[in-house]
Amino acid sequence: MTNTPVSNIEKYELVVGLEVHAQLSTNTKIFSSDSSAFGGGPNTHISPVSVGHPGTLPRTNTKAVEYAVKLGLAVGSKISLNNHFARKNYFYADLPKGYQISQDIEPICVGGAVEVRLKSGEVKNIAIHHIHMEEDAGKSMHDQDSTQSFIDLNRAGVPLLEIVSEPDLKSAEEAQQYLTELRKLVRYLDICDGNMEEGSMRCDANISVRLKGTTTLGNRCEVKNLNSIRNVQRAIDHEFLRQVSVIEAGGRIDQNTLDFDAHTGETSVLRSKEMANDYRYFPDPDLPPLVLTQSYIDNIRKEMPALPTELYMKYTTELGLSSYDALVITADKDVVNYFESLIKQTSHYKSAANWLMGTVKSYLNENSISIQDFKLSTAQLAGLIALVDSGKVSNSVAAHKIFPVLVGHPEKTAEQVANEQNLIIEEGGVDVTLFIKTALANHPDKVKEYHNGKKGVLGLFMGDIMKLSKGKIDPKKTNQLLIEVLESTK
Repeated sequence: MTNTPVSNIEKYELVVGLEVHAQLSTNTKIFSSDSSAFGGGPNTHISPVSVGHPGTLPRTNTKAVEYAVKLGLAVGSKISLNNHFARKNYFYADLPKGYQISQDIEPICVGGAVEVRLKSGEVKNIAIHHIHMEEDAGKSMHDQDSTQSFIDLNRAGVPLLEIVSEPDLKSAEEAQQYLTELRKLVRYLDICDGNMEEGSMRCDANISVRLKGTTTLGNRCEVKNLNSIRNVQRAIDHEFLRQVSVIEAGGRIDQNTLDFDAHTGETSVLRSKEMANDYRYFPDPDLPPLVLTQSYIDNIRKEMPALPTELYMKYTTELGLSSYDALVITADKDVVNYFESLIKQTSHYKSAANWLMGTVKSYLNENSISIQDFKLSTAQLAGLIALVDSGKVSNSVAAHKIFPVLVGHPEKTAEQVANEQNLIIEEGGVDVTLFIKTALANHPDKVKEYHNGKKGVLGLFMGDIMKLSKGKIDPKKTNQLLIEVLESTK
């Protein structure tokens, strides 16, 4: 890491463009019928087609095309009706054909944007340059033997979408939010699992710096194959400082391809950056033009699910949830599905959100399960919310006594459990004043503290009162009465 003075850093502006590769969740590869499943024994998901044997011909996977159109529609791209595939020529040991089938001058999706929300509250649209389809390469493994590298071609030919942003990103935070939203989108669309650790979503970052106020882009360095959002942030932060340090020392930035070391947080040169003409693109003679129709695109549009931005607006405007609540719920598609089912059965939207992000989330975390494996039905939870909001049980009793029973008994309702355990608040049947006086008598020193201005002791009194009453009192009304009794004893 450099020791560039902060005063010098302030003169410069960071400019970042990201290239994100999303591995599509199709059953087969993009140009063959080989399995595209993750895992499997080395070189078991291959055939003469995917390894490029002479005489074999590729055939386009229509599901991969559909997934590309879905993502393009989700980010507001223009969908190209006329598409061509090209051969991108370069040598890697794990690239069996000696070229990669990709798209060059005619990508399937052009333009669009991804909306991000920054910590400052600013909402920014990160522009997309294009999205194109291509096949993945295989995998080289250098840690299996001390003298040899092994090649696994299972991944060769797996369908990818490369999402290329404009150089619109001005901070590591913006990059983090952009990647988070993009991962959320592909998961909502069910086209990619977004798992960066398994390589199904990978990121290359093109990073440059320039003096503030200028418009000319500086020489960029491309940091390859970043496998986590955190590492993308770290690489950007490091490169910004490194490049500023080089320029301030009178040097120049060479346009190189860099590697990132997650242990040191530093970059190093892999090779000189290739230019487009190095790849010798030319149309693939084995694949005919891919021609789409507007009706095909319209039919895909009709099947699109509600997306995070749309749901965020619905939750904050129609349901009256806070921005924080809406962001937490929409972060996970499965949570959204549960919440959408829940709000069809209760109009207490804020209570529904609180239960989902509080008691339910804690239960899921404690039991290390996802909401897909959660046994409590939305009908049961809606019934529990109704009990609390009608004042029949307190929130504490609902969370600690009724909820645990419901989770283990899908056949029971919240009201049944409350009646079985005699938990229903008895209006007028309990002498609340007696419980209050007993609690105050148990803590005379705390009563003095209250009178001296320490209002926080109310929680202590209420805890005692709830224990004495076994939770069968209305906490809101009791709290008001407690304050009245305290104030009258001054």
